[in-house]
Amino acid sequence: MSNFHIETLAVHAGQNPHGDPTTNARAVPVYRTTAYNFRDSKHGADLFGLRELGNIYARLMNPTNDVLAQRLAALEGGAAAQTLASGTAAIYFTVTNIARAGDEIVSADNLYGGTFSQFDAILPNAGIKARFTPVNDFAAVEAAINEKTRLIFVEAVGNPALDVADLEGYAAVAKKHHLPLVVDATFTPPPLLRAIDHGADLVIHSLSKWIGGHGAGIGGVVVDAGKFDWTDPKFALYNEPDAGYHGLRFAHDLPDPLKPVAFSLRLLTVGIRNQGPTLAPDAAWIFLQGVESLPLRIARHSENALAVAKYLERHDKVAWVKYPSLTHPELAAKYLPNGAGGMVVFGVKGGSKEARAFADALNGEIFSLLANVGDAKSLVIHPASTTHSQLSDDDLRKGGVLPELIRLSIGLEHIDDIVSELDRAFAAI
Repeated sequence: MSNFHIETLAVHAGQNPHGDPTTNARAVPVYRTTAYNFRDSKHGADLFGLRELGNIYARLMNPTNDVLAQRLAALEGGAAAQTLASGTAAIYFTVTNIARAGDEIVSADNLYGGTFSQFDAILPNAGIKARFTPVNDFAAVEAAINEKTRLIFVEAVGNPALDVADLEGYAAVAKKHHLPLVVDATFTPPPLLRAIDHGADLVIHSLSKWIGGHGAGIGGVVVDAGKFDWTDPKFALYNEPDAGYHGLRFAHDLPDPLKPVAFSLRLLTVGIRNQGPTLAPDAAWIFLQGVESLPLRIARHSENALAVAKYLERHDKVAWVKYPSLTHPELAAKYLPNGAGGMVVFGVKGGSKEARAFADALNGEIFSLLANVGDAKSLVIHPASTTHSQLSDDDLRKGGVLPELIRLSIGLEHIDDIVSELDRAFAAI
């Protein structure tokens, strides 16, 4: 369906246009099954031996999940996608599908707190070291790369500092050193951004955010551009025989049509099959409902968020405001011409005490004080004391998580009601 527009892909991609082949149901069914019948013993053997693609066991695949994966791959302009149990799982299994003990990764330092902790405190236990560099400091990125580096990781728009990554700059460095560029694009779902168009090799989303859009499920996805050459010997997981698959070398021994998506197939067969971070089909169905309205919703999120950012810029109790199109206009114009997303962050004058008092005051009929973003409802949180509280003071500062920072996820309510609630909260501090 590559000739269709993104609004059409959001509704139709990945599904038989005549509905479910068994029942003719037009909507995507939820397949609640643990396993699938094989036609005969040879069929089962061919499926397990990767000589034929098809359904084996629900830890590996599910038809509901498959429609979601194909639809998201189409929206991103990718060749394949795998859904996982959470966005955090998608990040972890992406890294461990490329790097092994003794390897390193290079990452921007303006990350979501959970991702930073994963890279800084958890991956080292598996022998994988992360080197952190300031976002868009390409000299620092170059200096951090060595013979052990296996990937470059960046958030398209950082959480929560809302720095806009220069993806083409990162892609140029990655290409120079023949490294895959991994982009967490959770804050910039299509149609705002298709990171693959700007050089990303792998794109990650937390489906729990704007793609799902209603705060009703947990899930993640990794979209594979299908363009990276894994035959470079430094990617040992793809060039050395895999003991779990009778010596299969994923970069060499797959059938030719599957070689471009070697990453995706290895993630499915080694990561998801053998370690089990499987997305439940009911959650996949929830996310499919969100995808259908994503182009409409993300436009309204962006419109409301820009209006809130401009309102905050004029408020006498606000020390500073960050919104991509206002604070990074050139990069936002290049990468986010259709809108800069639903997130706004700002500093409350006074500091941490005043910021937390503001969050408490805003927690009411419209805004909810909770640890999520991308909901249809407006949300507020004080990241330094919650979502990023596990970071040291120095790491908080490097990541732009200042004591006075408030993170707003702006929803779909009428803008006048959103501003009225902000007025009320400011009046209370």
